[in-house]
Amino acid sequence: MTEETWHEARLIPTSGINGAEEQERRATSALLAVMTAVREFGRALTKPFGAPAGNVEAYIEVPFFLGEKKLFPDGLIRVSRGQKAWTALVEVKTGSNELAAEQLENYLDIAREQGFDAVLTISNEIPAISGQHPTKVDKRKLRKVALHHLSWTKVLTEAVMQKEFRGIADPDQAWILGELIRYLEHPRSGALEFDDMGETWVATRNAIAAGTLRPTDKGVSEVANRFDALLRFASLRLGRQLGAEVTPVLARKELADPSLRTQSLIDTLAHDGTLCGSIRIPDTVGELVVTADLRAARLTCHVDVDAPKEGRQTTRVNWLVRQLKNAPPDVRIEAYVMHGRGAGAAELLKVVRDDPTVLVTDPAKDLRSFRVALSLPMGSKRGRGRGSFIDSVLAAVDTFYGEVIQHLKAWSAAPPRLRPEPEAVERQPDVPPSLVSTSLSSQDGAEPVPAANAVAGNEPDGPAEDGLQNPSTQDGVKVPPED
Repeated sequence: MTEETWHEARLIPTSGINGAEEQERRATSALLAVMTAVREFGRALTKPFGAPAGNVEAYIEVPFFLGEKKLFPDGLIRVSRGQKAWTALVEVKTGSNELAAEQLENYLDIAREQGFDAVLTISNEIPAISGQHPTKVDKRKLRKVALHHLSWTKVLTEAVMQKEFRGIADPDQAWILGELIRYLEHPRSGALEFDDMGETWVATRNAIAAGTLRPTDKGVSEVANRFDALLRFASLRLGRQLGAEVTPVLARKELADPSLRTQSLIDTLAHDGTLCGSIRIPDTVGELVVTADLRAARLTCHVDVDAPKEGRQTTRVNWLVRQLKNAPPDVRIEAYVMHGRGAGAAELLKVVRDDPTVLVTDPAKDLRSFRVALSLPMGSKRGRGRGSFIDSVLAAVDTFYGEVIQHLKAWSAAPPRLRPEPEAVERQPDVPPSLVSTSLSSQDGAEPVPAANAVAGNEPDGPAEDGLQNPSTQDGVKVPPED
């Protein structure tokens, strides 16, 4: 037997997992154990829920009595610092298993009786909006006990962010966290990625193609929520690669009332056959907007970029084109003018590279902003794999960020430059000294200075095709001499 067939020993092995129960027990034990061993990781997961920065203790399958019933939550976490302690019961699901409302309500009752702070659930379910729980429970049971949720994708993202970008002080602890990452990334761990658009996806897609979809049709709200969940998954996935906090963009009203966001998606889906959402990536020129047109079977990603506030119109176009030197030639650029409605002009990047004037419809109107967009084919299948809607969205986000957004920088005005001191002007014999001045203000007249008598450093600048200077020095406007 050759060494190529040997399996490397792992701290958290994936071999020997038999059934969903064993999968859940191993995932729970591995996660809670690493949370206690790697302080930074445990802090990253519990801090958002109000836990103090202290020592983390964790237990699995702790027995409790609720009336005459004996119940075994999957785990218990206690974080203590001094006299302050935060305790939460943990319920874990792996694979395609979903959380049950009755079970969660029982754990909420136990937490209330025991004086615990929260119930924490972990599963592959990704809620449409951050902070929202995927399972509906009796709100009366949430008066004294909080209900929190983590998706396995979020857990994996936090682990990668902590190990690769934020850092772990102890090398041995960093290795332990790496073992958890390898385990969660293995298909047998049960920590699956977002892999299904829901049972009503096909029926909704067909109704849109036929033009018969109505906002009240069954399953439309599920498709809308699944799309938002997909954007959250795409954000977590991209953030894991970038080492940044990438989040979906929602209005304040939508965060306060998630039903407003769902209703907005339902209305646009029924009326236009489109689904649209935005992703915010730190330190980029703008939000990455994803639009899925189910009628045309096309995905469009775009970003809005503010145009420079000085320079000729073609110079402003060239400023953008230079940053897109490695972008695909079929990227579309739309130009917006000041005080104008809609795009003034739109053309493909390959055309704008050869002739930037195609985006300038009126040289007298200043360009306000640009929209850079890329359209790609959309998959139609509900699951994962070739030809699937989920994979096409993920690929579109990665492609547009990698080939367009990460190369764009916002325009900033150049700092003002010091003007050179003028040379001393020789006084004529018949001119009194009191009438001779070398101050800058006495040499800024509009009269053109003859070449023979020009003061060094005051020659007018010529047109700068690639630079961004004051438009008045590039538009060829001569000021007539005073009478």
